[in-house]
Amino acid sequence: MINTAFAAVEGVAPKGISIHLAPEVLGHVLGIPLTNTLITTWFVLTLVILGAFWAYRKYRFFPSKAQVAIEALIGSAFDYIAETLESKDLARKFFPVIMTIFFFILAMNWVGLVPGVGSIGFYKEGHDAITPFLHPANTDLNVTLALALIAFVTIEFAGIVLLGFLKYGGKFVNFKSPLAFVIGLIELVGEIARLASFSFRLFGNIFAGKTLLVIAIFFVPLFIPIPVLAFEVFVGLIQALVFAVLTLFFIKLAVTEPH
Repeated sequence: MINTAFAAVEGVAPKGISIHLAPEVLGHVLGIPLTNTLITTWFVLTLVILGAFWAYRKYRFFPSKAQVAIEALIGSAFDYIAETLESKDLARKFFPVIMTIFFFILAMNWVGLVPGVGSIGFYKEGHDAITPFLHPANTDLNVTLALALIAFVTIEFAGIVLLGFLKYGGKFVNFKSPLAFVIGLIELVGEIARLASFSFRLFGNIFAGKTLLVIAIFFVPLFIPIPVLAFEVFVGLIQALVFAVLTLFFIKLAVTEPH
């Protein structure tokens, strides 16, 4: 977790920057810690739901130019998913999940770059830095691991439902020959390792970018942060796209007949 220790309260002198991996706890609800990254996740989730509802209400049978452009982008995404899965029926089933993952991660990445997120909060006596109300959600490994679990369950569910439990399980437990058995175990380890690769890839890129941005703001506050911020907007888009596309590719592998 990254937290700028600039003076945010009268009488508190700026002391530099501090970098922490763990999110900060704002309080407890029924004994469950309420962290600022969790608050940010709920905030972004609310924005995404309201945005989807607004887009639905604004939909018109005779579309505007903006609606045509958005429909073209969504249509291109659907065509790409259908081409990858080699089936429009499968694309209709998994398109909502993949696009929801993309938009949710993109929203969390971009909200984390909004001024005030990570720098507006309250000051605790005896602490060198403020405790922000909101903090970039994807700099919390718990959040990225939860997203990885969602993708993992979706992938395994797709394979089991479309191929059947025994046929899908045969990809990982195969007694036809010693070599097939070893290959199956390797496949199983690789399948489980996706949890780590999914979560750490997203966490590492967003955490590193936020750290770079905070350091740039602290040392060269007038010029350097602008191109760094623009770069992080691009990185946020790419990371959301990578997460969604990898989920799509692994679904394709899961539903492919074993051979």
